[in-house]
Amino acid sequence: MVLTCQHMKNFADVAVVGGGPCGSFCALNMAKKGVNVTVFEEHSEIGVPCHCAGHLSINSLKNLELYPLPRGIIENIFYGAKIYSPNGLEFSVRFASAITCAVNRALFDKHISRLAEKTGVRYCLSSRVESLITKESFVKGVLVKQKGETVKFFSSLVVDAEGTAYRILRQAGLASPRRESFVNCVNAEVENVKDLESDVVEVFLGNNYTPGFYAWLIPKGEDKAKVGLGARVGNPKTLLQKLMKRHPAASKKLQRAKIMRESFHPIPLSGPLPKAYSDGFLAVGDTASQVKPTTGGGVIFGLNCAKVAADVVAEALNKKDFSSKFLSIYQKRFMKLIGFDVKVMLEARRMLDRISDKKLDSFVGFCRKIHVNESFKDLKEIDFQGQTMLRACWNPRIIASFAYFFMAYFQQKLKG
Repeated sequence: MVLTCQHMKNFADVAVVGGGPCGSFCALNMAKKGVNVTVFEEHSEIGVPCHCAGHLSINSLKNLELYPLPRGIIENIFYGAKIYSPNGLEFSVRFASAITCAVNRALFDKHISRLAEKTGVRYCLSSRVESLITKESFVKGVLVKQKGETVKFFSSLVVDAEGTAYRILRQAGLASPRRESFVNCVNAEVENVKDLESDVVEVFLGNNYTPGFYAWLIPKGEDKAKVGLGARVGNPKTLLQKLMKRHPAASKKLQRAKIMRESFHPIPLSGPLPKAYSDGFLAVGDTASQVKPTTGGGVIFGLNCAKVAADVVAEALNKKDFSSKFLSIYQKRFMKLIGFDVKVMLEARRMLDRISDKKLDSFVGFCRKIHVNESFKDLKEIDFQGQTMLRACWNPRIIASFAYFFMAYFQQKLKG
């Protein structure tokens, strides 16, 4: 049972702002260590509204001890991927085992929150954190608005998992990601999709349809799917219609599809904040920009960093040291975990943003020609992409494809 603020004491060891997967997973892992945690969620229901397609790595979920998931949460499992170049040229990969799954994000979020509740975490729904309570630069709690009433709630630490609003983050004196680093995304649920391969995820490239990012098609079963895209410029709603009606590959499947629901959400691609902590305060997940710069996926990185945050919080409580100096170990630890991969992905994103559609068509054609897809059959790790690239460096086909891409990129760069 979810408790309201009126039915509990106005103090906990830790107050968590936001009941999304990262906030709840951090709360869960803190509670496992005996920490007294209260989570404040501004919406009346966990997981609603949903902004994310919920396409997650099975291997990463296993490493986080979240897989297998309870029945009903997984919508589909995938063994393959198709990538379409801007002119519609197809590059297909078939994996030896299931590599990703699509989850119902509302049910996935609820599952993690229930695990947290069972471990002793208390939830306040319809409870919007209005501001931080501070004393001599230290965060000491939060002001919460619930049913028109403002409640003071005190804590030794505040963990900010508010997503991309950044209201609370800025109040803690921390800088949010640069505006130019964002892509604006649309996620839609559609039906009447034609010629779906049920166990294959499809990706569409091209600046005419998804400038500065990509589009995706994730089958759910029968004629239903999740479709979406991100864009650095332009209206994502308009661009999605254009993709569905005119893209040389996507339109064959989506031209007559009907949009049942759609949502919009910005994603930061600049990599983690240079500072995700202050006195009595930590930020996790999208709030800390713990997002893959290549794909925009933030769930797995965020969950991993939330677990790191839980460890640091437990240590801070044990030492009774909530200073910025002590909490800086959080930044060091999560950067040790994801820093190398982020650095590689940021460079990859920078190059992808600058390469022309014509060069991308040429690159996809080259990958088809040398059958580089055969080198990805045993791939399992798709989140920590820097490490994946290192392991792939022994493969001649992959080396050749990298060399081709770099050559195409530098040729274009030299031309200005």
